[in-house]
Amino acid sequence: MNIVERSKVLLLDIGASPILYLMIALSVVSLAIMIERAWFFFRVSENLVSLAAALGARLESGDVRGAQDLVKRSRSVEAAIVTAGLLQIEKGSDTAAEVMASATALQKMRLERRLAFLGTLGNNAPFVGLLGTVIGIVQAFDKLQSSGMQGGGGGPATDVMGAISEALVATAIGLAVAIPAVAAFNYFQRRIKGTLGNAEALTHLVLAYTKSSAWQHKSRATGHRESHGALSTEPESAAPSVRVSAVSA
Repeated sequence: MNIVERSKVLLLDIGASPILYLMIALSVVSLAIMIERAWFFFRVSENLVSLAAALGARLESGDVRGAQDLVKRSRSVEAAIVTAGLLQIEKGSDTAAEVMASATALQKMRLERRLAFLGTLGNNAPFVGLLGTVIGIVQAFDKLQSSGMQGGGGGPATDVMGAISEALVATAIGLAVAIPAVAAFNYFQRRIKGTLGNAEALTHLVLAYTKSSAWQHKSRATGHRESHGALSTEPESAAPSVRVSAVSA
């Protein structure tokens, strides 16, 4: 028996049923990923128009602490990126820009998590279904050959039709798994592109203020007033204890 006959026997022994079970299992995993990613994007969604307006108002007044508190309260990816920059804003606009670029790369990995599976499944599920189709056609022609060797009859012809129908079922399931996976993958990619675009807009908003010398002066003045107000609220009896602890240190 040559390698072609052995391969045919192996395909006939396997059949198309394992391919169908594999496609069903992949479809379940794909559906679970779609639900998880949809919930993730829903959870981190944010009204970026109102967030940008509120952030711009606080930056306009030089209230860096208020801007930090604003973005920290948000669960959006865009706010997480801006938060990283605002926490380092005192070190200069260049440092804030680099920090936000690093945060963008990390958040992009978070957004794209598990999407590679959907893309791979969408591209390869039709080929897996085609494999089941090929196996079914091999079975059909093998039964047709067997019926010719035995002198024909109605029974073998029915078996051939059944094998061909099983082959078509494998193709249909492969397409049924691939089409939703591709659609979900493209949708999530568009969401990621929009999210990163919004984050870039907020990043430029922050940097536009930080690069202004007038804003830097205003933010220092605001920070000085806040620290002065905090010190003025302390009781007078606390001052000597501070001086003593400094000397003892």
